[in-house]
Amino acid sequence: MNKEALIRCRKLTKVYRKGRIEVVPLKDLSLDVPQGEFLALMGPSGSGKTTLLNLIAGIDRPTSGELWIGEEEISGMSRAQLTRWRATECGYIFQLYHLVPILSAYENVELPLLLRKDLSKAERRMKIEAALDIVGLSDRGDHRPAELSGGQEQRVAIARALVGDPSLLVADEPTGDLDRESADSILSLLRDLTGEHGKTIVMVTHDAKAAAAASRTLHLEKGQLVESLEGGGK
Repeated sequence: MNKEALIRCRKLTKVYRKGRIEVVPLKDLSLDVPQGEFLALMGPSGSGKTTLLNLIAGIDRPTSGELWIGEEEISGMSRAQLTRWRATECGYIFQLYHLVPILSAYENVELPLLLRKDLSKAERRMKIEAALDIVGLSDRGDHRPAELSGGQEQRVAIARALVGDPSLLVADEPTGDLDRESADSILSLLRDLTGEHGKTIVMVTHDAKAAAAASRTLHLEKGQLVESLEGGGK
């Protein structure tokens, strides 16, 4: 039985204009991503994959078309509404971690929760400890980024993306700065987040091995989907 789509893109187009120059990284793209899928996006530079990722994450807005995440049409939201939506509904995982070096792992994971006024300190602690446990770093909460390996730093970044319990995670080259062993460990964790925790993950990658870990791979070229492949992930 097909799972219900969490992400529904309908004729998404994104146009950037600078003077008389017009760049169209996405054109009339339609796509459904089922709840709990681990989707990889691949394509050459300029193919539109990062633009699509940023639209799905609510970081940017389409020029035209509709983008639904669950029951929310985020393509029609204002920037302020998108900021509030991201705080609870979408976690972003970066290639270079973007951890604050002077803060501990615990404090880095706590950062998104500080924007929320509906949580007590005890509730924040419970969520942070749960997120660190999921990524296997319960014993590293008091360590700063410089005291962690690259793979552990990325796990902290994933815990930070998870801590608000969003249904959607987006990842921009999450293994691009890691050695193969650490990359494989992170990919295994991402698969667990879909299989065991029901998260929907959309990942941009240039790495064919990373893409093979996903349940499906889409190839983009010149702002349009050109190919879809089933991956090796479960």
